[in-house]
Amino acid sequence: MQRGTPARQMFLQPNIYLYLPHLKQHSDSLIPNIVLGRGRYGVSMVLGIPTVKRDKQSYLFNTLNSLLYSLTSSQRQDLLIIVFVAEMDSNYVGSVAENIRKNFPKDVQSGLLEVIAPSQYYYPDFDSLTETFGDSKDRVKWRAKQNLDFCFLMLYAQDRGTYYVQLEDDVVAKAGYYSDMKTFASQEASKPWLYMEFSPLGFIGKMFRTSDLPMITEFFLMFHRDKPIDWLLDHILWVKVCNPEKDEKDCNEQKALLKQRYKPSLFQHVGLHSSLRGKLQHLVDKDFGKQILYQAHRNPAAKLNSSLTHYQQHSLDRAYRGEDFFWALTPIQGDYILFNFLQPIHISGYLFRCGSFETGGDKFYNTTVEVLPSNASTRKKLVTGSSTLNKESDNGFIIIGGFEDGVAEGEIEEALQPISALRLVVHSDSDVWAQLTEILIKFED
Repeated sequence: MQRGTPARQMFLQPNIYLYLPHLKQHSDSLIPNIVLGRGRYGVSMVLGIPTVKRDKQSYLFNTLNSLLYSLTSSQRQDLLIIVFVAEMDSNYVGSVAENIRKNFPKDVQSGLLEVIAPSQYYYPDFDSLTETFGDSKDRVKWRAKQNLDFCFLMLYAQDRGTYYVQLEDDVVAKAGYYSDMKTFASQEASKPWLYMEFSPLGFIGKMFRTSDLPMITEFFLMFHRDKPIDWLLDHILWVKVCNPEKDEKDCNEQKALLKQRYKPSLFQHVGLHSSLRGKLQHLVDKDFGKQILYQAHRNPAAKLNSSLTHYQQHSLDRAYRGEDFFWALTPIQGDYILFNFLQPIHISGYLFRCGSFETGGDKFYNTTVEVLPSNASTRKKLVTGSSTLNKESDNGFIIIGGFEDGVAEGEIEEALQPISALRLVVHSDSDVWAQLTEILIKFED
């Protein structure tokens, strides 16, 4: 090297430590605390839900019920829901995780639901923030922390699936939201969108390609002290497509190309009490419309009978025809629902789903699914010789399944075909009413 020639120096690469320099003080400051998780990767969609301790009412479990109750078994395998408990109180984090484990055991075990929390060194000193836009010190702290919460979730989720959807812990989802979102994303795949909007409220229901998350989070980190997250998202659009030499109308037209709006909205904000102490949120999406509380299907012709008393117009006949949900007064041991087919038919499978996000506890408990094969000799042979079938019930019915966490779903073996009747039988007294929001008997015409 010649005298006077400066030494070669590598450029300093942008990274999170530039925007959050305090993270360099602890080597594990960016290591998430995975409280519940099975390490699910390769899904189509990741839903991120940050949650914090609220002074008044918690909406988290209603939100999770709403997201989970209408999913099919295949959709549950192609989805990941990450709950980020954005708190430093380890006891509170543990209590949220334990409640999720108790209320959604199958979804935790399968890997559909994860619960994570930040390292105790993740957050900076928020007391040094500058007050802007006339906001109070508490509000500036709240929005800056919220920005960092969103960034943490996005960075954690960036390699877990194809799309990432940002939600909050106080929303309601429309039935069928998963298939609607996936179909819309497929239809708009060739367009140069930055995000898809499934709710116009704040940062709710925004879908991103996970490949775009590193750029998006870096922008958020760069300005996390300065503005709320939805303002920053709009600024990304401005930076990308707005020409300072053209008017606002042109800017808005160009930004609209990068955010594909889906209507009607798939998510509604329901939380009145904000996570900011003392703040009430009267956010209502008028485009959300009326929630459909049942899923309709075409079922085989059958004569229906039940010992249960239905409430108001919510009869079994209407539910079977796909016109309503079935809602019955409290079941007792021995109650039943019977589907007598007009002629023996081949049934490949069945699905019975209970409850909704509004009546989540109104489910069938300790209730079996039973079928009546049309051939009596076949029934006797199957019951005595097959280890894959459950025991014979009575009157020739064979138990083939039951309700677990409000859902009864399964296939019917070829050896049992054709089927003359199918029934649900309650084996113990219940403490609550029972609701069927979906009745599907898969049959061959």
